Amino acid sequence: MFESLQERLSGVFDRLTRRGALSEEDVSVALREVRVALLEADVALPVVKDFVAAVKEKAVGQEVLRSVTPGQQVVKIVHDELVAMLGGVAEDEGAQAGQPFELRGLGLNLNVTPPASILMVGLQGSGKTTTTAKIAKRLAEREKKKVLMASLDVRRPAAQEQLALLGIQAGIATLPIVPGETPVKIAKRALQTGALEGYDVVMLDTAGRLAIDEALMAEVAAVRDATKPSETLLVADAMTGQDAVNVATAFKDKVGLSGIVLTRVDGDARGGAALSMRAVTGCPIKLLGTGEQIDKLETFHADRIAGRILGMGDVVSLVEKAAETIEQDEAEKLAKKMQSGKFDLDDLASQLKQLLKMGGLSGLMGMLPGVGKIKNQMKDAKIDDSMIKRQLAILSSMTKEERRRPEIIKASRKVRISKGAGATVQEVNKLMKQHQEAARMMKQVKKMGKKGMMRHGLPGMMPGKGPKGGGFPGF
Repeated sequence: MFESLQERLSGVFDRLTRRGALSEEDVSVALREVRVALLEADVALPVVKDFVAAVKEKAVGQEVLRSVTPGQQVVKIVHDELVAMLGGVAEDEGAQAGQPFELRGLGLNLNVTPPASILMVGLQGSGKTTTTAKIAKRLAEREKKKVLMASLDVRRPAAQEQLALLGIQAGIATLPIVPGETPVKIAKRALQTGALEGYDVVMLDTAGRLAIDEALMAEVAAVRDATKPSETLLVADAMTGQDAVNVATAFKDKVGLSGIVLTRVDGDARGGAALSMRAVTGCPIKLLGTGEQIDKLETFHADRIAGRILGMGDVVSLVEKAAETIEQDEAEKLAKKMQSGKFDLDDLASQLKQLLKMGGLSGLMGMLPGVGKIKNQMKDAKIDDSMIKRQLAILSSMTKEERRRPEIIKASRKVRISKGAGATVQEVNKLMKQHQEAARMMKQVKKMGKKGMMRHGLPGMMPGKGPKGGGFPGF
């Protein structure tokens, strides 16, 4: 979402940090470029003005201009102001940082007498129903909560059935549908059911409209008054830019909000909504929807997002994502194979699937510090997730015996495999060479023992240039 902004700011700060000393004019010129970059990213003008003024006030001080690394000092000031603009560090983040990953919460207030009710509001098409199921699934799996979902949308055709299907998919209970009930009656029945059947959380998915109107606000306000929710979350589409900020302001004024969930942040939105929303509305962004799948939900961390914007990476989120997605059994299986020095094509397929689960190459590269500059080189070389999917198609076109014993794959088999995968023989040859280099690295790691394994890490997880690079050869 922040790629274009990241590229612009990286260029500004590269020029700034190359200089040994900075004058006040140097800082002013850089901040003018920052201002333009933020406006192009669709950040609200008042927010941009306040941001630039705050940075300039701190950046032109003598302790910065005369420091050993003035350029780096300015970058740090910009980072800190970005964090402040995005909402700062949440009070519970320091405590959560010391907890195991699976015990960290979503930043939601559930410290009330059960069942806690979470009211989901927003316009039609923002992804509200899917987000309801995502949050419910995360609460059930991560925080071991017993969750009930209820659809209050009696206007949109099949809206209630949609939530019921998502409940089946996510393994979350949904309130039985009773035709003819009003949203307020459904909400009251949901809370009563939650109390009688021992649910910890009741998720209330309200109706939306294509645009804000008085009828929508009156309906949501009536549900709010009847349920007294512990959280009222606005689901806003990041792709709508400043319109999302206007929607958030309207809901806050009419209904009251405790937090915001931004959806479709994996798209090509310019990021202005995320950067403006907290500053304009005063409501914290709590969650990010990063894809259509039911598990594509992230807790919002202002400092981590600021790091991504400035090209500093987000290694903490990368480690958390690895802990979440890498299957323990698969990791142990691969570790045993590494100890024996073996690595077949099934292992290669497993590693490629794990890479896609973690967000693919683009998702991982965005979290690594200092890699923003090579993204264009990766695009030119056509290194992206489509390449990984083509490789998986080639592997799927092989027989079990061929994946287990790659040495039997000769010319005639390569022709059959390429036709089955819709690929070329050259692509099959490239994949086979990639595997051979990985297998050779496995043998080297076996000779080094456990220390060598720790030093080289698992092959296949990151692009590299063979054993010397420590990554997967052939990319």
